[in-house]
Amino acid sequence: MPPINTINILADLKFASHALKLPDTEFKKPTQSFATQHYAKAFKLTDHIAIPSLIPPWFTPQEPNKYYQDECDTIGKGFKGLAYDMFDAVKYAHTMWKLQAKFQNLQVMSVSAIGSPGCLDGPELESNIKQAPTVAAYSGNKAKYRDAVAAGVSKCFKNWQGQVTVPGLPWYPAFAAFPSAMAPPMPNIPMPLIACISAKMTDITVPGTMKNEMISAFDGGLKQKDKDKQHEALFDAIDAVLSLAFLIWLPSQQVMLVMGKGPIPTFAPPFVPVGPVVAGDNLAIPGHLMA
Repeated sequence: MPPINTINILADLKFASHALKLPDTEFKKPTQSFATQHYAKAFKLTDHIAIPSLIPPWFTPQEPNKYYQDECDTIGKGFKGLAYDMFDAVKYAHTMWKLQAKFQNLQVMSVSAIGSPGCLDGPELESNIKQAPTVAAYSGNKAKYRDAVAAGVSKCFKNWQGQVTVPGLPWYPAFAAFPSAMAPPMPNIPMPLIACISAKMTDITVPGTMKNEMISAFDGGLKQKDKDKQHEALFDAIDAVLSLAFLIWLPSQQVMLVMGKGPIPTFAPPFVPVGPVVAGDNLAIPGHLMA
């Protein structure tokens, strides 16, 4: 199973929908007639031709001006690069999680597997997101953005994981009538992960929750300085892409190789040579979500 699929261009469109301009809201044109004349003379006629080099643009200039457009392109490329790097970092962390994730403490009753909240075990994503090759070298303000995204995504993913259940899924049809006193470990019938329902599925599939967690984890000093809420627009764009990615992943990810086993109490040959598994369990070994 490949990593989660992120449709990165959606981040471009989502960020652009906030219609942020540069210079920011503190920018004010001169209002006095003398200053206005000098402001107009400060630019050549050709300076008023503003052609964006970043398409689609993440920021738009306060007015058609070559220098303001250059600022929009430069800062926009920085924000875009950060967002795209974070998508790769989340993919990396999620792949590492899949290699270690496992179902545990399942109850096997005949053909059915039953797992209460907490049956899906796996490491938190935060540290792996921060250590991903695309963002591990971040420093300064970029590191603060990275850490906020890592904390927000990890918390929401942990919320989802902690509430995953196995609601009596028919994973072991052979256990309905097994000809032995003990059923040996057998793999489950592969099923989409979305069948293992979670009360917190909306935390990772519906935009909003991850964005709010990122904002909460963001550095307070930078948050106060950001009058235009550029960080909120960035987190909104990242949230929109990752929410869709997780929504696509849940039904496409197969749960496989969950080895169930258990006793057959009614087995008593020659009169009752077969019987169902009762009070069985599973082998809690990683690999259930690797395929």
